Amino acid sequence: MSTLDRFESVFNAASRDVFVRQLVKVGRVLIVHDLAEALQDDFLYLAKGFLTVLEDRDKPEWELFGGNKPFSVREVLNAVEQTKPNLIVTYRHLHSTVGEWPHSLGEHVDVLTQSTSTPVLVLPHPGRKDLPGHALKNTDRVMAVTDHLAGDHRLVSHAAYFTQDGGTLYLAHVEDDTVFERYIAAIGKIPDLDTGIAREEIRARLLEDPTEYIDSCRAGLAEGDQHLMVESRVKLGHRLADYRGLVEKNEIDLLVMYTKDDEQLAMHGIAYPLAVELRTTPLLML
Repeated sequence: MSTLDRFESVFNAASRDVFVRQLVKVGRVLIVHDLAEALQDDFLYLAKGFLTVLEDRDKPEWELFGGNKPFSVREVLNAVEQTKPNLIVTYRHLHSTVGEWPHSLGEHVDVLTQSTSTPVLVLPHPGRKDLPGHALKNTDRVMAVTDHLAGDHRLVSHAAYFTQDGGTLYLAHVEDDTVFERYIAAIGKIPDLDTGIAREEIRARLLEDPTEYIDSCRAGLAEGDQHLMVESRVKLGHRLADYRGLVEKNEIDLLVMYTKDDEQLAMHGIAYPLAVELRTTPLLML
């Protein structure tokens, strides 16, 4: 390695993403539902009870859209445009005939999460009976996940906002070990490179960046007036299985993740598989 290359490597290694908290404000909430009139107040009470953190932060206005008569996706998007909420609250399989099948969120929710810039909170269907005991009680255990945690200030800021004071914010990052092994296998075919050293150095580098970013998140969040614990969960593994295991083991009340991708119409990265799999966990989709 030339002196210039070595200097560049040292310089790049010293570069750090430092957390910068972004302002999050929820002044208006739009609840989209397909419930009969007799059930609407109960669902509003449930949503407000789960999101007491919003009353602590901004005391938002709550509005309802929908009913048990069918409405189109376009009508929902028009309601969002007219209301201009800071948060949309809905649930899986809204006005959907595929509720018995676990393979999607339902067409209304799928489009809603991708066609608006407003964060969408997707709850389990209100008719579901097999929720874990801690579900929908509060948000004192929140987890943020992403394909690339370092530098995701917006994601972390939203996750912190929705974490109750005194609660725990889990920042999780799982490097895909299948992709890692594929690159190590390629390195193993290059005679001039030591595969053993490459494996250890690359693994350490991949995990060090998100770990250091989480440290900066912990420091940055400690400077505010919100009191919360920040827990780090960084590892090399199987993304879907490991994220699901982390959610279940830590009894997560709310999972926060990105869903939009500038390069495609489909949901971003690991978000859709997680959204489909974690059917009893509330999801905040940014």
